[in-house]
Amino acid sequence: MADQKTIKRKTFECSGKLKQVMADHFLELDRASQSGDSKIAWCSSVGPAELLRGMGFLVYYPENHGAMLGASRMAADVIPYANAEGYSPDICSYLTSDIGAFLQEKTPLTKAYNISAVPRPDVLVFNTNQCRDVKDWFAWYSRHFNVPLVGVHTYREIGEIGYDQIKEIAKQIEDLIPDLEAAGGAKFDMDRFKEAVGLSKKTSQLWRACLETASAVPSPWTFFDATIHMAPAVVARGTQAGVDYYEILLKELKGRIKGGIAAIEGEKHRLYWEGMPIWGKLRALSEQLSGLKACVVASTYCNTWIYEQLDSAKPFESMAQAYTELFIVRDEAYKEQYIQECHDLYQFDGIIFHDAKTCPNNSNNRYGMPERLRGNTGVPALIINGDLNDLRCYSEEQTKTNIEAFIEQLEEGMV
Repeated sequence: MADQKTIKRKTFECSGKLKQVMADHFLELDRASQSGDSKIAWCSSVGPAELLRGMGFLVYYPENHGAMLGASRMAADVIPYANAEGYSPDICSYLTSDIGAFLQEKTPLTKAYNISAVPRPDVLVFNTNQCRDVKDWFAWYSRHFNVPLVGVHTYREIGEIGYDQIKEIAKQIEDLIPDLEAAGGAKFDMDRFKEAVGLSKKTSQLWRACLETASAVPSPWTFFDATIHMAPAVVARGTQAGVDYYEILLKELKGRIKGGIAAIEGEKHRLYWEGMPIWGKLRALSEQLSGLKACVVASTYCNTWIYEQLDSAKPFESMAQAYTELFIVRDEAYKEQYIQECHDLYQFDGIIFHDAKTCPNNSNNRYGMPERLRGNTGVPALIINGDLNDLRCYSEEQTKTNIEAFIEQLEEGMV
C-alpha cells in the first residue's frame, strides 16, 4: 500500500486579492441588475467576451456559476428540478444544476456575497466551440426573460485550421454587432474593443506563465490550486483587474520556486489531469493525492483560458483564431500531440483521465487515447468515473481505492 498521510494545504498570500476580484465582479453585476445603469450580457465561458467588454456590457458567465454550484455541492439538490422541466439527466450538469437552481431561486452567490439572485440578462451570447449544450442552456433563459439570443457556431473535430475557417468565424463575430448594439443601446467602438482584446492577451500570457511554473521540480502549486486561481482568467478577461491579479500570482509562484517551497512536500510523483474537475470533490482529491506525495502539475482544463493568439491589431480574426484553436475543438491526433508536448514540459509520470458522465466533449478517454499515449510516451493512465457537478455519478470509495492502487503501481513500476 502506498504511504499516505495528511499534508497541510499551503495557502497563497494573494488569496485575499483573489476574493476581492471575484467579489467586485459579482457585486458590480448585482448593482447593475438592480439599478439598470449598465447593460448585462451573459456569455459562454469561451465566448466573445472581448467584443462584449468593448461594447460596454458587464459580462456574466453562467458556467462559472455552474462550477460554484458544483463546488458548493448545491448541484445534486437542484438538478432534479431541471430534469422535471424536460432536461435529461444525461446532458451537461452545469446546465441542469444552473437551471434547477434558478427554478428554486437558489444561488451560492447568496452565501458568498449576500446576493439573492443571478443578474438579469439584456442579451445572451454563446459560442458552440465547447458543445451544443451552451446554446440550449442559454435558449432556456432567452425564452424565460424574453431577451435576444445570439452566438457563434464553431467547427468541430478540427485538425489543421485553415484561413477560410478563421475568416468565416471572424465574420460571425463581427455580425453580432448590430444585435448587440440594439440590446445595449450603444454604438460599437473599435478603440474600446481593441483595448479589451489587448487586456485579454496580457491576461492570457500571464496565466500561461503562472501555469508553467509547475514545470519546476518540485512544483510550487497543483492543478487543484489552479482551478481556484483561474477564476479571474474566466470572469475578468478584457479588464485590467485580470492583468493585475496574475502579475501578483506569478510573482508569488516565482518566489515559491526561488525559495524551494513545494506544493507537495517530498513530491514523489507528478501527474496530469485530463478532463473536467470534479468540483464537489476537489478538496478530497487534493488531500488524498497530497497524502500520497503525488502532485497534479498540469491539465488541459486550466489551459482552456490561454488565448495568446489575440491581437488588437486584427481583433476579429485573432479572436476567431483563439476560440477555434481550443483543445476541445480539435481532432484526436492534435489532442494526443498536445498532451505529449505537455509531458515534455512538465515531466509527469502518470495521467488521470476523468470520464465525466454528462460531459462527453471533455472526456477524452473513450476512443483509445490513453492506450495510444501509453504507446507513444510510456506514461500510464488511470480512468476515474464521475462528473463535473452530479456527484450521483461518482463513487468516492472506488475512486480512492483506484488512486491508491495506481500510485502504488507507479512506485513499483508495474504500470
